[in-house]
Amino acid sequence: MRRILVPTDFSEPSMEAFKMALSIAAINNSEVIVFHAIYIPGGAHLSYDPLLLAEFEKDTEKEFEKMKKLSENYKKLHFEMVYDDVLSAVTHMTKKKKIDLVVMGTTGISRVQEMIIGSNTEKIVRNSNVPVMAIHEAIEADTIKNILLPTNLSLKLTKFIHKVKEVQEFFDATLNILLVNTPSLFNSDAEASSALEEFVKHYKINNYALHFRNYRSEEKGIIDFANNEPMDMVVIGTHARSGLAHLFHKSITEGVIDQIKCPVWTYAAL
Repeated sequence: MRRILVPTDFSEPSMEAFKMALSIAAINNSEVIVFHAIYIPGGAHLSYDPLLLAEFEKDTEKEFEKMKKLSENYKKLHFEMVYDDVLSAVTHMTKKKKIDLVVMGTTGISRVQEMIIGSNTEKIVRNSNVPVMAIHEAIEADTIKNILLPTNLSLKLTKFIHKVKEVQEFFDATLNILLVNTPSLFNSDAEASSALEEFVKHYKINNYALHFRNYRSEEKGIIDFANNEPMDMVVIGTHARSGLAHLFHKSITEGVIDQIKCPVWTYAAL
């Protein structure tokens, strides 16, 4: 994680994301790039009222100064202002600046609200080509020692698991691998144990613990386990754009982001 991108609208959730990004960056002296997107309908900011644009820019610079004071003079911190919508800006900047991780705040918007007003975090989770970490509340990154990996035990997740192992190594954490048994995807205890062992052997995973739980749905099982066990972070894949059935459906990933207290790292392995 050499370059971390933090979109901000200066709200409390985005400030939590900023604090989390700084904490992660401090582990290996990563570069943190914070940007604020000013969206002008139609993208015609050059023909927009120059006085109003100047006001936007002045307000943005004031907020950036406040954030700089919170950073305790972190040396590899940069601020940028762009005229674009957030999703487009994230897509452009992750490619241009070779970003390794996007850190975003989230308020835990309900499914009904999301259908009406949308959620920038969830839109970016669905579309980002790099991992995205969703934050409700920042924690100290060096306390991340138990990472939860929910899985349906597919052996076709090489790219995703490679990324997960990088995250595990970065935090020097134990990977807690969870299989949720549901009525539609039922395994006996013996079958689950055998499949879990095959999973870790196939991907050559080290420093792990295996867990098997019975629930009516995968989403409910993941959320309950993460909130009731001492998990510091959740890592979860989504097939938001690939249509690959061996990754979790986007609705499960978004439900996890909404309802889990700890940071949630996601990756759409294309």
